[in-house]
Amino acid sequence: MRVGEVSQATGHDAVLVTFDPHPRVVLSPEQIPLLLTSIEEKEKFIPDFFSGTVLVLEFNEKLKDLSAEEFVKNIMVRTIGAKEMIVGYDHALGRNRGGNIDELRRLGELYGFGVEVVGPVMNQKMPISSSRIRRAMLENDYEEAMSLLGHDYAIYGTVEKGIGLGRRIGYPTANVRYSLRKLLPPEGVYVCWAQVAGETKCGMMFIGKNYFNPQKRVSVEAHLFNFDKEIYNEEIIVYPTRFVRSNKKFDSTAALVEQIKKDEKNILEIIEKEKQSVCKEREKTKDHC
Repeated sequence: MRVGEVSQATGHDAVLVTFDPHPRVVLSPEQIPLLLTSIEEKEKFIPDFFSGTVLVLEFNEKLKDLSAEEFVKNIMVRTIGAKEMIVGYDHALGRNRGGNIDELRRLGELYGFGVEVVGPVMNQKMPISSSRIRRAMLENDYEEAMSLLGHDYAIYGTVEKGIGLGRRIGYPTANVRYSLRKLLPPEGVYVCWAQVAGETKCGMMFIGKNYFNPQKRVSVEAHLFNFDKEIYNEEIIVYPTRFVRSNKKFDSTAALVEQIKKDEKNILEIIEKEKQSVCKEREKTKDHC
């Protein structure tokens, strides 16, 4: 991460600035986007790749009305003490996005900090952006979304009680209480892996409306292979890695069980093939599986 590199090179402390809620909650409440990463997930995952201070600013009417110079002077300079500001190529801040790159450079000269602009990461000759990833997800192109994202998509939450159907039919699931602001992958069945109770397990997961649930809400639930622990209220992170099939309604639990058995066989075969592929790659570098 470029911020860390500059921090090490200059000796300045690294500070990452983010907002909660998403600015569009205030700016255009009729068009609020679902999030690729909820604020809870940011708090969970940022320490994995960023060593420094994370400043979460409440985005409210007062902050919205700050001009670019007021934001820079009051927050970036007086509060943070910025010496170097690193921003994306299309970044702008302040009222009406008045603080574009040219304006930030002018303010940097005025208030004594440098401005470095990081260029886009390209895919198929187009910049990768959160809106592009969201669009792929919403258009049910999960493979494209994951290609753009560059890593497995995480869904973080706690394990809550479901209707208990999975356990009754021999496929107990961890039901995830996820953020309602989270953008979920397309409805269906996935290959997955999960981190829970200090373990990492492969499995199969379902995202979508469970038609056997009277509430008919969107469920996120994972059946983990070779795992049988009491994990209610435990934190869990599930990673749907491969889309297997779309969600569909079954006439009976017997029909559901028959389909789950087919899903399980298919998913175990996929996991085994992927494991063999990983092993072959590691053999080239003399790493072991």
